[in-house]
Amino acid sequence: MKTTDKHPRNRTAPLLSTVLLLAVSAAAGADNAATKIVRGTYYQNPLSFGTTRDPDPPKYARNASELGIDSLLNVKWLDVGLDSRFRYEYREGDLRRPMDSLDQPLLHRTRAYIGIKDVLDPFRFAFEMQDSRRENSQFVRDNRDVNQFAIIRLYGELYFKSLLGHDPIGNSRPLSVRFGIHNFDFLDRRLLANNQWRNTANTFKGFYASLGQESNNWQLDLLAVQPLTRQKYDWDTPVAQQWVYGAIGHLRSWSEVITLEPFYLALNQSAYAGVTDYTVHSPGLRVYGVVGSTGLDYDFSFIYQTGTNGTRKVDAYAGTFEVGYTLASQPWKPRLSLFYGYASGDHNPNDNKDNRFQRFFGFGRAWSANDYITFQNVSTPTARIELKPHQKLRLDLNYSAYWLASATDVFSVGNVIQVQDKTGASGNFLGNEYDIRARYTWDAKTDITIGYAYFQSGGYVQKQLHRDHTNFAYFELSRRFF
Repeated sequence: MKTTDKHPRNRTAPLLSTVLLLAVSAAAGADNAATKIVRGTYYQNPLSFGTTRDPDPPKYARNASELGIDSLLNVKWLDVGLDSRFRYEYREGDLRRPMDSLDQPLLHRTRAYIGIKDVLDPFRFAFEMQDSRRENSQFVRDNRDVNQFAIIRLYGELYFKSLLGHDPIGNSRPLSVRFGIHNFDFLDRRLLANNQWRNTANTFKGFYASLGQESNNWQLDLLAVQPLTRQKYDWDTPVAQQWVYGAIGHLRSWSEVITLEPFYLALNQSAYAGVTDYTVHSPGLRVYGVVGSTGLDYDFSFIYQTGTNGTRKVDAYAGTFEVGYTLASQPWKPRLSLFYGYASGDHNPNDNKDNRFQRFFGFGRAWSANDYITFQNVSTPTARIELKPHQKLRLDLNYSAYWLASATDVFSVGNVIQVQDKTGASGNFLGNEYDIRARYTWDAKTDITIGYAYFQSGGYVQKQLHRDHTNFAYFELSRRFF
């Protein structure tokens, strides 16, 4: 039966309030947990592949006092950044294109950042602009590659440094409330990410609050934002009638051994102009850590989804599992890892249940170097080797196999085109991917990346997209100016 709720956005409030109360209660109790800290922070960086979040301010930004300019030595209230990235791509048979082709696009991305802090506290301010362009391609420009002179960060912030006291090792526990335009990474970046690999960024407009900071033993992030639609040649605009809500907890009292990140996300699309009413609630838990000096690390997550899609009930789930082992005593410090990821697909489009997992706004690079796979209707194991032959050089070699979780549901190819065989006669095996990447730090401000990925098509792709294999090679040069 179709819902008669004229304000579907309000259905999020009761569950969100419950999650907030539970998260705050758990966080408060974390102060009394056993603590073994060997640094001035409780934060443990995950070793799982591709899950390190972009810092805030962004990693290309520098404090003005650190630029080596005498007149700025005392200007500690200002952060500035400017960087440029160029990437050449060779794409043969790209599955995301409507025809078998050879394309060699040139991608350019330039970013600039200004942040003001301390001097006007509690008021702070940040601004970031990104200019994204693509040349030398035979295909029509799209907003994955082109977003000229886009504001990707513009917010005012109220920042109270020690309003919530201090944690057991003395770090202040601030309260921060921001309003404006944001780009951010959360959790393992598979649900919410600014998408560093893609030439354009995911951005949101609205409220973002944080109780605590990354160095604390507990922290709670709160979101109420609208996704922005990337306009190629105009200012980005909010997606009509769509909101994302979130409460993300971080419990770090156990330091390296275990970090718990319980979370709740919700996406609400109100019905308008032919768009179906859609509401999904996504409670989940991420657990990661490093097991002492054993060399073992792990990263697990599980998400359940419920809600409504028009008259259908949402009933979906997803999970990821990664275990790694680092041979620290070896010269190249190899890390060997096994990963498995699963996201449910819709079993039967004609019943009253929607089993397709909602991927939110995550990044796809960790799923596929070719950018073919999204966190939706997929089952994939991956084996990986990461090496560091030199202080300036990092290598990773990967093998992945891909199946559809449901052979009758949609295959969303890189979130660009959609393919579906409702009969299931094409099977569910998508194919195998082999890829290698080398990252070289030329100097303190310059990085070079070279990569290659080969995709061997499975039966589904051969029948639906008529491709036997694809080749993808790229060269990337990134330069920071401060």
